[in-house]
Amino acid sequence: MSGLKTKELSEENNRRNKRRQGMLQAGAVLQDRYQVVDTLGVGGFSSVYKARDMHFPAVTRLCAVKEMVHLNRDPKVREMATASFEREASILATLDHAAVPDVYDFFTESDRSYLVLEYIHGQDLEALLNEQQAFFPVENVLEWTIQLCDVLEYLHKHEPSPVVFRDLKPSNIMLDRHGRIRLIDFNIAKVFQTGLKGTMIGTEGYSPPEQYRGEASPAGDIYALGATFHHVLTRQDPRTEPPFSFDERPIRSANPEVPKEFEAILERCLAYNVADRYQNVAELRQALVAIAPGTHTLVPSNDGAASPIMTGTSPNYLNSATTNHTRSKQGQRIQPLWKFRCEDEVRSTAAIDDEIIYVGSYDNNLYALTSDEGDFIWKYPSSDGIATTPNFYRDSIFISSADGYLYSLQKGSGRLNWRFETGGPIYSSPKAEFEHVFFGSDDGYFYAVSASNGRKVWQTNAHGTVRSTPCVGDDRIYFGTEGGYVFCLDLSGKVKWQFQAKRSITSSPALAEDMVFVGSMDSTVYGIDANSGWALWRFRTRRPVVSSPAVTKDAVFIGSSDGNLYSLDTYSGRQIWLFETEGQINSSPTVSGTSVYFGSTDGKIYCLDTKRGKLLWQFQTNGVIVGSPLVVGGKVYIGSCDHHLYALPA
Repeated sequence: MSGLKTKELSEENNRRNKRRQGMLQAGAVLQDRYQVVDTLGVGGFSSVYKARDMHFPAVTRLCAVKEMVHLNRDPKVREMATASFEREASILATLDHAAVPDVYDFFTESDRSYLVLEYIHGQDLEALLNEQQAFFPVENVLEWTIQLCDVLEYLHKHEPSPVVFRDLKPSNIMLDRHGRIRLIDFNIAKVFQTGLKGTMIGTEGYSPPEQYRGEASPAGDIYALGATFHHVLTRQDPRTEPPFSFDERPIRSANPEVPKEFEAILERCLAYNVADRYQNVAELRQALVAIAPGTHTLVPSNDGAASPIMTGTSPNYLNSATTNHTRSKQGQRIQPLWKFRCEDEVRSTAAIDDEIIYVGSYDNNLYALTSDEGDFIWKYPSSDGIATTPNFYRDSIFISSADGYLYSLQKGSGRLNWRFETGGPIYSSPKAEFEHVFFGSDDGYFYAVSASNGRKVWQTNAHGTVRSTPCVGDDRIYFGTEGGYVFCLDLSGKVKWQFQAKRSITSSPALAEDMVFVGSMDSTVYGIDANSGWALWRFRTRRPVVSSPAVTKDAVFIGSSDGNLYSLDTYSGRQIWLFETEGQINSSPTVSGTSVYFGSTDGKIYCLDTKRGKLLWQFQTNGVIVGSPLVVGGKVYIGSCDHHLYALPA
């Protein structure tokens, strides 16, 4: 190592040691809000902490707090560092991409400046390289490369001014817990202005030749991408090799598993002359997609157009030798186990109890069928269409109808126990808990009636039509209204809080991890603190949301009338993947095992892999599907507007 490099490393270590001496300790609180939990990293001019946002006491909302201390005695150095830090905050505040961390806050305390960012659960590629002894699966690396192209294209086309990242390298690329690429550390990113030169900046080994001359352009990011994935595929760190010597170290010489086509693409990225590289990231991504096996998902780019990127990596990306992308885009073709024809459309969701399937129809009837063969047992007629889901409590079935009645029926015979009348049609499915049945009505009230005799226990004025199905927790009830509110009631009917969206909420809330998830006709999916009613995150789709969410530990699945099923991170609302259909998705998804099931107005029933949004199978009916699938016992039961209830193999 040269004396110059040794001196630079010594100065860097001295800066880091000084930073460590003044670092924040666990438990320290900034702005009476951000409590330090741990230290994530220490650099020459800054430190990064994991912190908890104390404004959300009922849930553990983590964030990353980047700190810069103004310690350097040289005023020019301090001025440069401060400008760089403020530039990072300014750039991040203008970006809106799934691969770029959200910026929450920026402030100064005494001689320190702080940037509060989204906390990313995952590891950077450099850490993974240090942990992993074997080569990464090539298909995974190809997938990461395409994902990185997506975010770079977004930056390079950013309005009003393009952004050049300028420091692409493994330590600045993270894989989150869903296997998605996230780009971090925008400290030296620059708003690009053609023809201007600046100080050489970046990381030796990854930076292109022209960047050493003070020239930063999108072509430099293409070079750095090539250098990064040359390192990932060969495990040869360019910082320890002679500069610009990639052509002397072919990728396949170190890793013969890499296809020649992939090697050629990265070699072109690493061309010494700018003119010999890809002209832009879109051209590079097109070349990568052309050699990538399997399916790709359409993800909106910055200009609103649909751009193909691969749909995430295997969650076991370090252990799997290969990733299976070979299934057809069409998925498997399946045949129904049986189907039962009603006299009108089936827009409701079926329910099962003791191997009997119950489903309502717009022919006014509730049907009872055998689950194994779909044989008719009995039906009960209401006075209008049934679009709601039956619910069970002890020996009774509860169903509501557009005729304005809530019905209690005997399970075995379908005979009427009692009925309760409201002042309007009922499209809110009943929920029976704690000896009560909870539901809403178009008359603007939310009701609790006795499960045993149908007498009203209480009613709460919802100030608008209630078509959302209630979600009942341990001691709270959550529901939405056509007036755009989410209500939280206690079991006595008292309002604990209410949250207002911009348009109506027909979607039914889901409760998990002390959060309430719901969609709105304002084209937004909300993650709300279940105890306070504060919005923890918002995710915007392109059209209104009627679909109700299905929630797992790590993901929220919900459809939109823009035709897409979305998988969102439970804690941040970040998009993990989306799957596009040919119709609107008003159907609410159902998760069973590692699969998610839903219907679309294109008449199809879809089964996708939950981790990657990969199509496993689909089934075409002859009508619109707005109901939700019931998945139980290895079967999927779902109705269609073609008048049929279908039983399909899960």
